[in-house]
Amino acid sequence: MTRIRSNGPRARFRALPVAITASALLTLTACGGGTTGSSSPGAESLSLAIQSTPNSFDPTQLTDGQAGYVWGALYDTLLYTDNKGKLEPNAAESWKYSSDGLNLTLKLRQGMKFSSGAAVDAAAVKATLERTMATPGAQQGQLASVKSVEAPDATTVVIHLKQPDGSLLATLSMAAGVIGDPATMTQKSTALNPVGSGPYVLDKSSVTGTTYVLKRRADYWNVKAYPFQSVTVKVIQDPTASSNALQAGQINAGPAAPENSAKLKATGYKISPLKATAVANLVLADRAGSILKPLADPRVRQAINMAFDRPKIAEQLLKGAAQPTLQVFNPAGGAYDPALEKTYPFDPAAAKKLLAEAGYANGFSVTMPGFIYTKAFEPTVTQALDDIGIKVKWTPVPAQNNFSAITSKKYPMFLFLDGLSISAREAGNNFTPGGFLNPFHSTDPELTELLGQAAGELDPAKSGAAYKKVNEFAVKDAWSSPISFLGNSWATKGVVYLGDGSNTLSTIRAFGISD
Repeated sequence: MTRIRSNGPRARFRALPVAITASALLTLTACGGGTTGSSSPGAESLSLAIQSTPNSFDPTQLTDGQAGYVWGALYDTLLYTDNKGKLEPNAAESWKYSSDGLNLTLKLRQGMKFSSGAAVDAAAVKATLERTMATPGAQQGQLASVKSVEAPDATTVVIHLKQPDGSLLATLSMAAGVIGDPATMTQKSTALNPVGSGPYVLDKSSVTGTTYVLKRRADYWNVKAYPFQSVTVKVIQDPTASSNALQAGQINAGPAAPENSAKLKATGYKISPLKATAVANLVLADRAGSILKPLADPRVRQAINMAFDRPKIAEQLLKGAAQPTLQVFNPAGGAYDPALEKTYPFDPAAAKKLLAEAGYANGFSVTMPGFIYTKAFEPTVTQALDDIGIKVKWTPVPAQNNFSAITSKKYPMFLFLDGLSISAREAGNNFTPGGFLNPFHSTDPELTELLGQAAGELDPAKSGAAYKKVNEFAVKDAWSSPISFLGNSWATKGVVYLGDGSNTLSTIRAFGISD
């Protein structure tokens, strides 16, 4: 699952769900969509290590995490987020909202083709969006604001909305904005070997779950944006194995754990550190107390926030590649407010007092899902909550069931590593009734009004102040208990990492060829 998003997670945090995806800047071409600006296409190759495998290439089942390194090479998205986090044209060369924000008109560029040779047109976009809207999966909720889709001609798509949606443009640059081939996307084969209109196709030498070999299409409309003739994405979950693969020259790009960075640098690798690409967030999901009554009381949720010694966790558990936080919003975004970081100081005694005031002097018990990426956190979370009287039992969940476990309403609390994104997207995922990190569909009249005001501002550059109010409500009412922003470092040799953390999407366009 995951997500939203981030570029390769820090080595010890395997399988960042989102990841997130993301980030020297791309020089835009005249046709839009951008190029790496680092080199002309040639025979050079990129061999990249990631830590989680794509679950499916069916457009309705795509996830915005590290899987994006693969599916993002196979599919075009309608829009594109560059390495500075700016929305740019892609398959859609222009877009415009109606004055009331309820209709979005996209104009597709001409000359695009699927790898099958079939033309990409508005009918294909309409078919893909409608199928995603109707099919349960990680992307269905991202299109919850869409009422209907029209394709009045071959290059025009009109998206009609139920209400203004400030996150929609960003969504169309991510998995929910891919274009599937209507002739094949409902076939079972699409899950493993899709027909897309992206710059690469899967080579037969690929091994599902282990190695994805991508070959560049010579007929791709924006081929100059992709300097690598071939890209190999290897799934290496163990950070030590990933480091060994870098040193052995088996790959030329991969995440570098702090303990391995000096050794890799000594052998010629460039280390590109990113301060914050994801957030480790203890989601207090059952805010109405439907299966865990104590969570309905804000004092209980606030007490949980006071249970964690975040600076110590960042320094000792996360080896300094982290930043303590109480917020789920990107510290580089408009919604982030440094003043909120003082809301809940580490204070177990005060937390126990709050629990007692709420009627839980003897604490309570909770079962949480254990994912691959939570392993490193579980002892610390268990101890911190136990210190204030909350007993935690972890139930292991297979990686392929991550998304279904979170959205099942089986778990009132869960730890999630979410890739950082733009404020609208983060608010939508965490706090709207349809957000996948709000599985109990929690609502609050004040928050609903704040979200409506923020969603009504369709210019991302102007919406920061509105989302800051959403953030303030969420922190003070303790809808979650974020623990730390997670940093990440990329080790590269012969290739270069182009990002600066502004965009945390997992895309091979974050890499270029070294001079």
